[in-house]
Amino acid sequence: MKKTFTVVAFLLSFASFAQVKLVKEQFIDSKPEEISCHASTIVELSKGKFMAAWFAGLHENHPKVCIWVATSNNHVWEKPVKVADGIYEGKQYACWNPVLFKNPAGKLFLFYKVGINPREWWGMMKSSSDDGKTWSAATRLPNDILGPIKNKSIQLTNGDILHPSSTESVDSKIWHTHVEISDSNGENWRKIPIECGDYGVIQPSVLIHKDGRLQMLLRSRQNKIIQSWSADNGKTWGELSPINLPNPNSGIDAVTLKDGSFLLVYNPLPSGKEWSNGRNVLKLAHSTDGINWKDIYTLENKAKGEFSYPAIIQSSDGLVHITYTYDRKLIKDLVLEVK
Repeated sequence: MKKTFTVVAFLLSFASFAQVKLVKEQFIDSKPEEISCHASTIVELSKGKFMAAWFAGLHENHPKVCIWVATSNNHVWEKPVKVADGIYEGKQYACWNPVLFKNPAGKLFLFYKVGINPREWWGMMKSSSDDGKTWSAATRLPNDILGPIKNKSIQLTNGDILHPSSTESVDSKIWHTHVEISDSNGENWRKIPIECGDYGVIQPSVLIHKDGRLQMLLRSRQNKIIQSWSADNGKTWGELSPINLPNPNSGIDAVTLKDGSFLLVYNPLPSGKEWSNGRNVLKLAHSTDGINWKDIYTLENKAKGEFSYPAIIQSSDGLVHITYTYDRKLIKDLVLEVK
């Protein structure tokens, strides 16, 4: 009886959506001002209205790489505008990995990194009270605080904001993930370390389970997506372990849906000799338990090219919005109906 129950439970864990319908597919800006762009983020401002952000310039880590944003209304994107540069104490540095987050009071945050590389960058923040029409001056986050490193922050049940983050050592050999928690106004930060063991992991994405547990999914150097769990609102995290999906040392993102199940965007190939190997295919997977995942949609499948660094949200109308890097030249936007 126990064996039968185990098999049934396993099969149920792979239960998935019957249909994924493409609603809209487009580039946010098909004729960008800059020749290279990467690392998009997306947030819902209000019903039918969204904002996306990314960094763009001559190439990643060029000192004049800046943060750009664009807004859309009913799936029509306006022309992007530059909202942040890396000028700090009289010197210009590259900008990196913006993350947008809007708190329940309507305050919009733009977190991003500034520095010559991911080993030496620091966290910056801007905010807006009018959905990005105007922005505050850029402020540097407290020492040892980076803000969300790539993927979106989440609101905890007590109102605080949990920011998934990570660090890379100066020699780039050691990757460690951690979380940072601020109050709902983006103040009073504290850093929570996570024991990563032998795993090299960065850029976490956090899911919220029906029983209140938090699950972290991570990019790794071990050719697998890695997970960790928290049962106390992110104050402590359990031992890291792999899930059943590969990771070619490439960014992922995941979202908790209104029905309590989960979606994950990832590159489903192993890593190769070059850092960009495995990024030519991009897929969407679904899970009911966060552990067992099933591919349900292919976003990109080409012989070569880079389709990477996805961001995924579910909007108030139930649609799923995904943005991602398209060959380091454009930011692509997909809207899906998933049911």
